[in-house]
Amino acid sequence: MKIIQQTASRLLLLGITLAVVVGAVATTPALATIPPPGPSNASAGLTGTVKTAPPKNPASISTPHSGQVFTSMPVTVSGICTTGLIVKIFANNVFVGAAQCESGSYSLQVELFDGANDLVARVFDALDQAGPDSNVVSVTFNDLALPGNGQIQLTLTSAYARRGASPGELLTWPISISGGNAPYALSSDWGDGKPTTLNSEQFAGAVNISHTYANSGVYVVIVKATDKTGQTAFLQLVGQANGAVTQSNTQNSNNGPSIITRTTVLWVPSALTIPFIFLSFWLGRRYELSALRRHLEEEE
Repeated sequence: MKIIQQTASRLLLLGITLAVVVGAVATTPALATIPPPGPSNASAGLTGTVKTAPPKNPASISTPHSGQVFTSMPVTVSGICTTGLIVKIFANNVFVGAAQCESGSYSLQVELFDGANDLVARVFDALDQAGPDSNVVSVTFNDLALPGNGQIQLTLTSAYARRGASPGELLTWPISISGGNAPYALSSDWGDGKPTTLNSEQFAGAVNISHTYANSGVYVVIVKATDKTGQTAFLQLVGQANGAVTQSNTQNSNNGPSIITRTTVLWVPSALTIPFIFLSFWLGRRYELSALRRHLEEEE
């Protein structure tokens, strides 16, 4: 008798477990039809990890060509790339501008350093993983507007090629000013049609510019600086208004795959599993009664 009861209990427990699993699987195809707000009592959350490798294909620099000499700024840099990646341009290994790769190509304007410049394009994914370097293009910039009094060329750079915030939230972007002759006038065109923001900076160094996007999207951000002697500097960046996305201009030296953690919530209403629980209980009771009847018949 004890063995029969244990067997029936195990069958009942197994039936309840199967009912919960079947209920979860049965409701999976209808996930997209569950209306907001979504989260409810007796719901289960599933978390998974997806490994992604860094970009494998490098960008290329089609324009300009090696050997070209420039006397005015900015200079247009363009080439071929993988759609969806960020292309960062480096001159003498210093970050000088970035653009989003769209339809397999990119184009942006950059400031060069006075003298020789070795240009390299690097592609980065959303995790700031770098792909291989592009071809190296060597050009020369002769800054005819630079005063001949030993003054250092005015430059702009940033630790972030792309930066973002949710629509309606304040986006703050650190910018670095160097060279030139203070004070500086800083103008920022955020690419969304709103008026250019103006800042006055009394000293060189790190400064913050800020903006609030109203709508989601990817925007071309143009930052210009002018010092008191009339020198100008130019920096093109990528602003994003659909979430906090940041990238530094430091190449990722880790060639191994990175891990993206994505949380997917699977809503399983407990009411859908109740019929399966009762069915399992009824089957277990019937088995128990049948086994008891057979045992009594054997004793007779």
